[in-house]
Amino acid sequence: MQRLQDRVAVITGAGSGIGLATARRFAQEGAKVVVVDLDEVAGTKAADEVGGLYVKADVSVEDDVVRMFQTAHDAFGSVDIAFNNAGISPPEDDSILTTGIDAWRKVQEVNLTSVYYCCKHVIPYMRRQGKGSIVNTASFVAVMGSATSQISYTASKGGVLAMTRELGVQFAREGIRVNAVCPGPVDTPLLQELFAKDPERAQRRLVHIPIGRFARAEEIAAAVAFLASDDASFITAAEFLVDGGISSAYVTPL
Repeated sequence: MQRLQDRVAVITGAGSGIGLATARRFAQEGAKVVVVDLDEVAGTKAADEVGGLYVKADVSVEDDVVRMFQTAHDAFGSVDIAFNNAGISPPEDDSILTTGIDAWRKVQEVNLTSVYYCCKHVIPYMRRQGKGSIVNTASFVAVMGSATSQISYTASKGGVLAMTRELGVQFAREGIRVNAVCPGPVDTPLLQELFAKDPERAQRRLVHIPIGRFARAEEIAAAVAFLASDDASFITAAEFLVDGGISSAYVTPL
């Protein structure tokens, strides 16, 4: 399919995981991809692979966000899609009883404030164009609770989801769609690192997924490509769950 032919897509956190898988999918569907990542090696490699443009940026810094969209627009003449995906889940973000304020603030800055900056500074481009699609990465933890808590991560993703709804409603009549993809647990380097340290914790989570496995990054990328495309032209302010059924499960299959 070529649903994104010649559209300019800016993807944050595109050097690995869901971001990289989405960069590949967007390129396959004809988009001009701007790969944004703080890791120069991973970001450059990803951009080279998809024939795109690499921009180094710290999305928790407003000036960097302004520059990355300006660079995309200067290079390609528009910004049609923004996939605001960058995020972190550090080990020091745990129970509210043990998570310090510095860890809390760091996660909020990267996971939530960055989405605020990205939306704030891409929407003016889309308003001038009279169209655009924004997809923010929230999470299934934004709609349900967990006893194996990452309190700041969970709160940040809840914030992303609420902000997405607001923006999707506010700018709908200007041709700008804003949606949140809510992945279940995904088999990415971030999850692998987290669970390699605690296999029991991984198994405790896996048992709740009706499909019986973690998602593949490519499966999330397929959902993002749909939301970014005109196939989703009547979808905005939505939470798009791609979670293997976990958020609907009471008892899972044996």
